[in-house]
Amino acid sequence: MPISPVSEREAFRTWARIAALSFGGPAGQIAVMHRILVDEKGWISETRFLHALNYCMLLPGPEAHQLAVYIGWRMHRIRGGLLSGTLFILPGLISLGLLSWIYAVWGQVGVVGALFFGIKAAVLAIVLDAVRRIGRRALTSPALVAIAVAAFIAIFIFAAPFPLIILAAALAGFLGRRSGWFRPATGHDGEDRIDPQFAQKTPRHLQPSARRFAVIALIGAGLWLGPLGVLWVWLGSANVFTAIAAFNDKMAVVTFGGAYAVLAYMAQQAVEHFHWLKPGEMLVGLGFAETTPGPLISVVQFVGFMAAFRSPGALGPVWAGTLGGLLAMWSTFMPSFLWIFLGGPYVEALIGNKALNAALSAITAAVVGVILNLTIWLALHTLFGQLTVSHAFGATVTMPVLETVNWPALAIALGAMVAIFRFRAGVLTVLAASCLAGIVFYFLKV
Repeated sequence: MPISPVSEREAFRTWARIAALSFGGPAGQIAVMHRILVDEKGWISETRFLHALNYCMLLPGPEAHQLAVYIGWRMHRIRGGLLSGTLFILPGLISLGLLSWIYAVWGQVGVVGALFFGIKAAVLAIVLDAVRRIGRRALTSPALVAIAVAAFIAIFIFAAPFPLIILAAALAGFLGRRSGWFRPATGHDGEDRIDPQFAQKTPRHLQPSARRFAVIALIGAGLWLGPLGVLWVWLGSANVFTAIAAFNDKMAVVTFGGAYAVLAYMAQQAVEHFHWLKPGEMLVGLGFAETTPGPLISVVQFVGFMAAFRSPGALGPVWAGTLGGLLAMWSTFMPSFLWIFLGGPYVEALIGNKALNAALSAITAAVVGVILNLTIWLALHTLFGQLTVSHAFGATVTMPVLETVNWPALAIALGAMVAIFRFRAGVLTVLAASCLAGIVFYFLKV
C-alpha cells in the first residue's frame, strides 16, 4: 500500500499541536517532535531526524526551533519552513507577552503561573522518555555509549563549552569512521512519509544552487537586519528600540549551545550595562521562559518588553513594551530561518557521505549526553527550592537547595511518569492533567 504524502493542512494541524506542547527547553521540545514526527506520524525517519538535529546543533541559535524549520522546509519548501518555525514560537510569544504585561503592571502572575507550573513538572516525564527513546536508537555501539557518557561528564561536572563537546565528538567519529563503531541509526526508515514524495526526482529546493543561495542570503539578511537599519536612521543609536534590535541581532549569532550558554552574559548586559532590568528580574523572565512553550532564549521577549516599558518614548508603556518584546523576538529568531534555508540543501546532499555520517553519529551520541544533562538541570530547578547567587561580575544564577523539596512539583512529575511509562498515556492527556493539578495545588496553597 503506497504511503500518502503529507498535506499542508495536516502539517498545519500537527505543527500547531507540537507548538502547544513545546515545553521543557530544547530537551522537551526535541522529545515532543521526536515522539510525534518519528514515532507517531512516521513523517521522517530516525536517521534523517538525527541528521537534521545534528546540523541544527552546529548552528547558533535555538536548535529545537531550527529543527522544526528544517523538517517543515524539507516537506513543503520555504513556505513549510516558515509555517513550522512560526507556529513553533507563536504560543510562547503570546503567553510570554501576557505574563510580561501582567508582571509589568501588577508584579505577579497568580493562577496563570500555576497552570504553567503543572506543565513544567510534567515535562520531566516527557524528557526522560525522550532520553530513553533516542538513546536506545542512537547508542548502537560501546563507542557511542562512551561518547554519550563523556559528553555528560564534560558538561555536567566540568561545564565544558557545548561547541567544544560537539567538535570533539565529530572528530572522534571521523577518525573512527572505518571501525564500524559509528554507524548511524536506522530505526524507522521504512515508515518515512516524506521521502516517497521524492522517489522519482529530488525536488529543486533540496538541490544546492549558488543562485538560490545568493537570493535567499540577500532577502534573509534584509529582513533580519532591516529593522535595525531603519531604527538606527530614524531614532538614532541611543534609542531603546535601536538598542534592543542591535543587542539581540548580536546575541543571535553567538548563542552556540542554546540559551544556557549566554544567560549570564545576557543578565549582566540587561542589568548592569543597559539598566533595562532591576537586579533579580532576569530570574523572573527566565522562570517565565522555562514554564511557557517555546525555546528558552525567548526570555529576550521579557527583556525587550521591560526595556521598552520603562522607556516608552511617545508610546504608552504597554504598547512600547509589546513592540520591544516583538522586536527582540524578531531579531533573535529570524536568523534561524536563514541558516536552514541557506544550508539545508547542502546538508541534504551530504546525507549519504560515510565520513560525515560517522561524525554525525558521534555527535548524536554526544547530544544524548547533553539532553541528559538538561534533564537533570530541569529536574533540580523544578523539584527543589532555589537559592539566588550573585557573581562578582553582577550576573545572578539560581542554585537548587536539595533540602527543600517542592512536593507539589514532585507529585505531578511522578504522576506524569507513571502515566507515560506504565500506561503509555498521550502527551496531551498528561499535560492537561498536569495543568489541572497545578491549579489545584495553587488554590490549596492560597
